[in-house]
Amino acid sequence: MALVHKLLNGTYILGRCPKPSVASCPFLCTRFADYCSSSLQKPVATPGQGSPRRTAEGGLQGHHQREAALDITSPEEKPEVSFDKAIKDEIKDHFRRLKDEIVNHWIGPEGRPLHEVLLEQAKVVWQFRGKKDLDKWIVTSDKTIGGRSEVFLKMGKNNQSALLYGTLSSEGPHDGESGRSGYCAMMSRVPRGPFDRKRSYDWSQFNTLYLRVRGDGRPWMVNIREDTDIIQRKNQMYSYFMFTRGGPYWQEVKIPFSKFFFSNQGRIRDAQHQLLLDKISSIGFTLADKVDGPFFLEIDFIGVFTDPSHTEEFAYENSPVLNPRLFK
Repeated sequence: MALVHKLLNGTYILGRCPKPSVASCPFLCTRFADYCSSSLQKPVATPGQGSPRRTAEGGLQGHHQREAALDITSPEEKPEVSFDKAIKDEIKDHFRRLKDEIVNHWIGPEGRPLHEVLLEQAKVVWQFRGKKDLDKWIVTSDKTIGGRSEVFLKMGKNNQSALLYGTLSSEGPHDGESGRSGYCAMMSRVPRGPFDRKRSYDWSQFNTLYLRVRGDGRPWMVNIREDTDIIQRKNQMYSYFMFTRGGPYWQEVKIPFSKFFFSNQGRIRDAQHQLLLDKISSIGFTLADKVDGPFFLEIDFIGVFTDPSHTEEFAYENSPVLNPRLFK
């Protein structure tokens, strides 16, 4: 009975309380109705707006699709290639370079005033500070004729030098034809001007080659080629020895141009000729000491300078028997 009395009393109290009307609390009724309808009804996706989860998933899928569209090109979409435009741009670039060369020629050698060039005592021709400097050089070895020597060229530490390294092998190729092997070389590319014209270096005002290198104690051969268009002279060069000390310290090598001797196809000729310094085509380094094993040569820069204490013009003798053309 006590429990029935409490229930009846509570019902009476609730019946006496004022009920909220729409007029008195429109905001509360609207919110309550929306809450009830949203909690009781199932969510229905509208055509223009989806659920947050589906929206997020769709956004991620769309993002991945956009990335895939960027990475993968449709086979139907072909890039437009215009050979006529490429040829015109190439011709314009060559004419622009030709114009700059003519203007620089009127100013002076290499586009500088003549008095500055004449007073110049030293000059850095090649230095290694990036990949563009390495592109001016090529490396080769006896691997081209079937040998087993390997040579590589890369930038040194902190991009302040070039490192020439590899492995020398004197084992000859097993082809039954080549008997000599065991060499590695590095040489500079021939400079080119407008319309692929060959250019040359003019070192006539200098008398000494200047290098800053660091090696492993092996002897190297420094080779200089002259600029010539005669096919018979393509194997002719002027050479001299460069001895590296080894160890961690840099060494400065100075070789007078008068010391370079003339050779043809790797053989020293009896008739020696003086190097023409105003027609220098390229320079190179060759290792062929017949000592198998790894090697390295690190080069900081290659330059030329004028040594006032060096007065020798040519270090090798000539006679009418050896070179009669010089005594006519």
